[in-house]
Amino acid sequence: MGVIARRTALTAAVLGAGSAALAGCGSPLDPRGGGGGDGEKALTIATNAVPGGKNADEADWIMQWVIPRFVRRQRAKGVDVRVRFLPSGVDDEQYKTKLALDLKAHAGPDIMSLDGIWVGEFAQAEYIRPLRQVAGPGMADWEGWRQISAKVRSLARFEGELYGIPAGTDARVLYFHKPLFRKAGLPADWQPRSWQEILDAARKLKRLEGVTPLQINAGTAMGEATTMQGVLPLLAGAGGRIAKGDRWYGDTPELRAVLGFYRDVYRHGLGDPKLQQEAKGRDKSFERFAEGRLGILAEGDYFWRDVISPETGTAPMKHRDNDVGFALIPARARREGTGGLDHVSLSGGAVHVLNPHTRHPQQAFELLTALHSAAALKARLGDAAMITERDDVNDAVLDKDPMLRFCADKALPVTTFRPPLAAYTAVSIALQEATAQVVAGRSPRRAAQAYRKELEEVLGGSDHIIG
Repeated sequence: MGVIARRTALTAAVLGAGSAALAGCGSPLDPRGGGGGDGEKALTIATNAVPGGKNADEADWIMQWVIPRFVRRQRAKGVDVRVRFLPSGVDDEQYKTKLALDLKAHAGPDIMSLDGIWVGEFAQAEYIRPLRQVAGPGMADWEGWRQISAKVRSLARFEGELYGIPAGTDARVLYFHKPLFRKAGLPADWQPRSWQEILDAARKLKRLEGVTPLQINAGTAMGEATTMQGVLPLLAGAGGRIAKGDRWYGDTPELRAVLGFYRDVYRHGLGDPKLQQEAKGRDKSFERFAEGRLGILAEGDYFWRDVISPETGTAPMKHRDNDVGFALIPARARREGTGGLDHVSLSGGAVHVLNPHTRHPQQAFELLTALHSAAALKARLGDAAMITERDDVNDAVLDKDPMLRFCADKALPVTTFRPPLAAYTAVSIALQEATAQVVAGRSPRRAAQAYRKELEEVLGGSDHIIG
């Protein structure tokens, strides 16, 4: 397929995309057109959010808080500026293709939101440029950089260059049901130090009637959740990586170890293999946990904030704060994690980038930083708590939520991110298929071998495969 080369999969998708497939995304805009008269500078912001629909809180925050204040501050400096928000409420891939089409035509919004794993793909296609090239060397003087850790900043990096500002992040941990742990004789302050200790706890939970001991996402029905909540954290815990530069690891000892862990869970009655094959399997695992029928669950902080939230969750737990424990994901054994770590995590998030063809790079960068000011992030959160990209905001808002404080203080320092490469999506699906094979009874060795063969298919040969 040639997906590793410059201008590859994304370019092909753009060349093949028709306007009919982009209905609902809005029409392409040329930010270089300026708009307005008498020296007025026109800017546009695009995210996949729309008032009253998808990510409505984000759309409302940008339109009602960020833009009016930015315009007032600019006018106080003698700069006449007009800013428009370009809403979208579509599938992420549709939104992504729309942006790519506009950027290919040297059009599109001045500021746009990208999923972090798209950054490398857009950079390889030369649709975006390093932030310093667009905003100028003065961008390094923004005060906010001091509040964004190098680890979180890496979400916006590709091949050593910074392309934008991360727009929040998250972390993966192990959740455990404290009442079930008490019944099984397990500690309320459980923190496993190895994969073996996870399995040992699951075996004790197995003695409880009607309880699924452990849920680690597997298979293709779980989609990207399998890769993010399962394979990649475990791979980091075994000291492995999914990619190095633009080369992908294939059948490695670390991958076989990960698949061996899946075998131990699902072929020895510690997890429910049927859940891994159902379209709603992940949601069912949430419900089981909330109902006290699932003991250990690997998930992101989204599970805590949006799923089992006592007031607003989709599977609310009235006594969440008392009944739910959380722990770091351990390495396979002490110091066996990537970089010699004892514990690991995995994080995702969006990135705000500048259009390299903006007519007003100075004002566009100032608007970009306005989106990431401490005041703006606090205004968006209101009374809610969420891990942001800024340490100072996290210090101010996370103390009200010990779980999110735990993620920010303990999980983010040991986290890793998915590689921002064009082939990632296809590689991720191949990893999901490998776990599905193990859940269905195939040996880790054979599943790893099949994964490598699948890599050859999706990468167009073995030149970009290690192992």
